[in-house]
Amino acid sequence: MNQQSEPQVAIIGTGITGLSVAARLEQAGIPFIMFEKEHRVGGQIRTLREKGYTFEVGPNTGAMSTPEVAELFEYASPLAVLETAQKEAAYRWIWKGKRFHTIPSGPVGGLLTPLFTLKDKFRILLEPFRKKGTDPYESVGDLAARRLGQSFVDYAVDPFIGGIYAGDPFKLTTQFALPKLYQLEQEYGSFIKGAIKKAKQPKSDRDRKATKEVFSAEGGLENLVSALVTKISRMGTILTGVEKITTSYVSPNCWDITYETGDVASAVRVSHVISTVRADLLEDVLPNEIASSLLPISSLEYAPITEIAVGFDHLPSVRRNAFGGLVPSREKRKILGILFPSSCFRGRVPYDDSALFTIFMEGIRNADEFRGLSEDEIVKIGLGELYDMMKIPKEVEPSLIHVSRYEKAIPQYMASSEQRLERMRELESTYTGLHLAGGLSEGIGLAHRITQGTNLGKAIAESFLKNRMI
Repeated sequence: MNQQSEPQVAIIGTGITGLSVAARLEQAGIPFIMFEKEHRVGGQIRTLREKGYTFEVGPNTGAMSTPEVAELFEYASPLAVLETAQKEAAYRWIWKGKRFHTIPSGPVGGLLTPLFTLKDKFRILLEPFRKKGTDPYESVGDLAARRLGQSFVDYAVDPFIGGIYAGDPFKLTTQFALPKLYQLEQEYGSFIKGAIKKAKQPKSDRDRKATKEVFSAEGGLENLVSALVTKISRMGTILTGVEKITTSYVSPNCWDITYETGDVASAVRVSHVISTVRADLLEDVLPNEIASSLLPISSLEYAPITEIAVGFDHLPSVRRNAFGGLVPSREKRKILGILFPSSCFRGRVPYDDSALFTIFMEGIRNADEFRGLSEDEIVKIGLGELYDMMKIPKEVEPSLIHVSRYEKAIPQYMASSEQRLERMRELESTYTGLHLAGGLSEGIGLAHRITQGTNLGKAIAESFLKNRMI
């Protein structure tokens, strides 16, 4: 960091949202300081390498759903290289009965698939002619049942929500959890009509960067984090192991921050404070006058997640040519799904016939069943499901088992989101220079986090430029 430049922006949290903000500020030449309580940078993103396996213990992949994802990798290049999934990732499986079935990708497959009832297969033909809903708080499950039919809820929407949010489709509000789906019905009156019309809209070269492909970084997502740290350090200071941080609002765009690292207490004055921390941790970093009125925000519910990475040095006979398989709740299995990282990305396993799986467990649906279980008990359940569902011979033993548990992993955007968002806007308006970012709003995926951080960094940079011109 330039020793003549005092930081003008403070970023609390060094996950991908905070790093995306910092990248945009660095590009604009605005000095900043980042605070992190852990002794590492990256938030939930973490890549491990053990016994020849490279695996994620946080987010496993993202989708190239916005141009900002590609642009962040362009910024991080050549230190981090974008890796899109291999062709096998185009196939997604859903469990029904005693085996996985491929999600159909065309009309013929849609007619032949056993996932949906014959009634609902014909019912979907009438979807463009159904009236649009009038309830702004309609759940994802209710919306899908109304427009598509119950079997589509059971064997498409439910497992999809389990895979993305680890949530309950009848508790998540469409407007907040799947806003693009909500807008398709509101703007076009139909999912099908809306999708067709949007596909015909002209796209700029920048729009075409949003390829919708599944992505990671070569060698794992933490390589992206490391590259961003190197790049942003040209204009910013990153402090890890921060034991305590206190923010004080002085006046519009004037904030005092005191913080402790080890036995050393320090202070800094900045124009903007960006928090990217979890909802229940906000009261620890915001001024007392704000912390006392956070209930609509701090009450945000999070789904618990347990991930088990399982590697087999040699597993040539087990079919796994897909992105992974999701499990509907009505099938009463004990897992949410299985991801196949070694089928998606190169260089994740030690040998050509090795296999790497990531088992996802708990979520909203199974939280009570897993509460209090030991790691050994969880591994027994997870391996039992993996061996049974993937038809792995019992005599084949795994070479790698790694368990990661997160009590508060994924925000659940329910009907209460409206009150949360309103309170966030009120606080940001009253306390000028405060920005509440992260998974509190605007989506939970990597692309959502990158896009939010990039746009916030851009807005702050533009505000500095505007003030310089006045």
